[in-house]
Amino acid sequence: MRCRYCQCTESRVVDSRPTEDGTAIRRRRECMNCGRRFTTYEKVEEMPIIVVKRDGTREPFDSTKILRGVRKSCEKRPVSAAAMDELVDDVVRDINNSLEQEVTTIKIGELVMEKLKELDEVAYVRFASVYRSFKDVSSFMEELKSLLDEQESKQ
Repeated sequence: MRCRYCQCTESRVVDSRPTEDGTAIRRRRECMNCGRRFTTYEKVEEMPIIVVKRDGTREPFDSTKILRGVRKSCEKRPVSAAAMDELVDDVVRDINNSLEQEVTTIKIGELVMEKLKELDEVAYVRFASVYRSFKDVSSFMEELKSLLDEQESKQ
């Protein structure tokens, strides 16, 4: 770390603590050359994630879009806002842990459906009907049948 007063690169950390919001670490340093003190902030560099849409266009990842879709599918269902937020946090964590710089909307949709299936089956069917854009009643019924078969195999 370069001293802001004499430009020396040798300094020692006097004090270190997290910032109030917890997103960075505040370090109080003392220059080994001039003895003056200065503050630095250390923050994790986040890798921006790009979403590849079905039509091939790319846009920055935005978790609020996932939350909006989850809230819409959970409308009038006994699912708490905290549970929806946790679901979105889980999906975002899975995407970040994949360490990929680009993720497809298909991958995001599958992750959301997987989590919704565990949370609320009606919300899952609602989300799947929009996400998979069922063309007719028979494709919708196939999804319901696979859900029922899965339920029966658990029992």
